[in-house]
Order: sequence, then C-alpha cells, then structure tokens
Amino acid sequence: MRKTMTGLLAGVGLMWACGTSAQAQELTIFWAEWDPANYLQELANEYEAETGVKVTVETTPWADFQTKAFTEFNAKGSAYDMVVGDSQWIGAASEAGHYVDLTEFFTKHNLTQVMAPATVKYYAEYPANSKKYWSVPAEGDAVGWSYRKDWFEDPKEMEAFKAKYGYDLAPPKTWAEMRDIAEFFHRPDQKRYGIAIYTDNSYDGLVMGVENAIFSFGGELGDYQSYKVDGIINSEKNVKALELYRELYGFTPPGWAKSFFVENNQAITENLAAMSMNYFAFFPALVNEASNPNAKVTGFFANPAGPNGEQFAALGGQGISVISYSKNQEEAMKFLEWFIKDETQKRWAELGGYTASAKVLESPEFQNATPYNKAFYETMFKVKDFWATPEYAELLIQMNQRIYPFVTAGQGTAKEALDSLAADWNATFKKYGRNK
Repeated sequence: MRKTMTGLLAGVGLMWACGTSAQAQELTIFWAEWDPANYLQELANEYEAETGVKVTVETTPWADFQTKAFTEFNAKGSAYDMVVGDSQWIGAASEAGHYVDLTEFFTKHNLTQVMAPATVKYYAEYPANSKKYWSVPAEGDAVGWSYRKDWFEDPKEMEAFKAKYGYDLAPPKTWAEMRDIAEFFHRPDQKRYGIAIYTDNSYDGLVMGVENAIFSFGGELGDYQSYKVDGIINSEKNVKALELYRELYGFTPPGWAKSFFVENNQAITENLAAMSMNYFAFFPALVNEASNPNAKVTGFFANPAGPNGEQFAALGGQGISVISYSKNQEEAMKFLEWFIKDETQKRWAELGGYTASAKVLESPEFQNATPYNKAFYETMFKVKDFWATPEYAELLIQMNQRIYPFVTAGQGTAKEALDSLAADWNATFKKYGRNK
C-alpha cells in the first residue's frame, strides 16, 4: 500500500513537472441555448480528438443567460472557464474583473488584422479606442432580412408595383423603398402583410430593430467616449428613423407588439409577411425545407441604406472570453489559439458558426456557401453596437420604456420619446460619474 501511494505521488509530481494538471484536461464554455452553441460543441469535439482535452459547451435559455452568467461571475465561481458573452457585457465584465485581459494575446496573434474590424471594435475592445481587448470575436452576427422571392417575382405583382411607385419591384436598397414594398404587400383582407420587425421590449429586440434604422439614417446613440447624448440620440436624423420604424409597424401582422426572432421567422414560414427582420444566426432554419416549407422561394438581403446613402446594421453576436476565476486559464488560452487558426475558422463556418475572420468572410467559398452568406459578409463590415458600458442594462431598459409606447401604440411623438430618453441617459451617466 505504501509503495502504491509513493508511485501515485511520483505520478502527480511528474504531471506538475510537465506543466499540466488533471483539471486542465477538461474545459467548460458557457453560452446561450441556440444552434450556434451546438455547432461550437461539434467544433470542440474535434479539438478533443486532436488534443485529448474535453471541452463542454454548457447552455442555458437566452432568457436567463445574462442572469446566470453574472451570478456566477459575481460569486467569483469557477464553474466556467470561458463564456461566449453578449457584446454589451464587455464593459461590466472587464471593469469588475470577471474577464482576463487578452490584449497581449491580440498583439501576439495580430487579431486586429485577422478579424473583421467591426467585430474587434464591438466584441473585443473596451473602453472604446483603448486598444485593450477582453474577448476573441467568436459568433459574428447582425440583423439582416429575409423575403418572399415568389411574391416579389410574380409578374402581376411586379407590374402593379411599378405602376404605383414608378420603379421595379426588387429587394429594397433603401429604407424608403422598404417602406413602399411593405405598404404594397400589406393586405389584411388576404391575411398577407407587408413586413415583420422586432418589437419585443423584454431585452434588446426592439432596440436592435430601431438601431438598424438609426444607424442607416446616419444617426448615433451618443458619443461613446465623452458620454454626450444631447443632440445625438434625439437628433433630427434619429427622429426621422424612429418615425419610419413606427410607420413600418403599421404594416406588420396583427398582434405584432411583442415579436422577436421566433415570430419573425414564422412570418416567412407561415406565409404572413413579404419581408422579415432577423439575426443572420436564425436564417439557417429558413433554407431548411424541414423547418420552412417556403425555403426554395426565400431570399435574403442586407439592411438597406438610409436617405443619405449610409448603410449600417445593428450588431448581434458574441466574443469568447476567459473567466478570471477559472483554474484552467492556461488551457483555455490554448483552446483560443486553436480557435483563431484559419483552418479552424473555416471549419467553424462550415459547421454553421458565423466566423468573424476577415479572410474567411472575404472568400468566394464562404460567400457562395448559403443564400444568405453574401449578405452576411456585406453586413459584418458595417455594423454598430449598443452601449458597452457597465450600466448598459439600465440604458437598455430606459430606451425600451421610451420608444415602445411610440412604436407600438403611437403615444406621443418620436421627438418627445427621444428627448425623454436623452434626459434619462444623462441622469444615468451622471449617477455613475461618466459625463462629468
């Protein structure tokens, strides 16, 4: 017995001498419960086959993802080694010390050049323009659009549209054209409607939808460095963008006042709407005939341009971060080194993940792989995001409270809603000492 224990201790000593531990042979990544997490598990299984390190992607429903993650962070728990966290979390998680600083990792691997610039700016860097990085861009995502090609390409519809609006019916290149098309196809008596947009105010659905209009109208939410919002969030451009979003709501199916990604895909699969807003991450279901009976006649386009030609989209997606309380940080960094390789990013895209690798995004192979990849490529180089400051959750609630009554019920005016929002945000930033 004594001899056996000595042998075991010698074995343990040998493991430490080699710089590894039994714990480090297993990693846990925390993410929300959706298809990309399943694709990441597939990718992780390939990492295990290659290295012997088991990687488990643990998931939880989107509704409690944020709460569960930050409960563990605040408890300084080590249940997770990495998290694929929402882009808005980066300020709160980095300032509180929950994320490992990856600036040196970024420099070593030249990730500011490897990844699409917008994904580095919004998934990885905080504070803005600080050149400090906390996440590796992992699941690129943004808001795009699907549409019914058969409705658009019907000769009678094309003729009627041109007679009414004076130009050819086609996927809209501008928000003004999208408004015309939504009006044209809005036929409640036929149970056909013009458009499906985000309206859910539980988290960031409505805000993401409105951001698509604001950014493409040349507007901004505020100055991310000075925290100035007066004259920015309530600018004339933003007022016009919010007014148009409200007008589009008038062309949605009935009962559309609490709609998000599930309902917006159903707008296409259930023959409800001519066009539908959604994250690109939910488009795979629309090209699958098992989940979309209209798959063969469903097309996709990028968020259209505003009145002055600006064309941006609201950013979705996440970066992957190493948790500072993990006991397996060294092994987690090895996984990230493998994850950012060109061949891994190509494989990630093949499995269905949305790569942020500029090289993969720009390749004809990627752009032609699905009916929506070209629109995704175009979008990921022109995305903008919500506030990433630690108090982003309060800012999000305030924006929902101000714009929801106007968009869904026509209460007040767009100017009044945005003026009130500017006052709310000023007070919040003052409370946290941001805009001194």
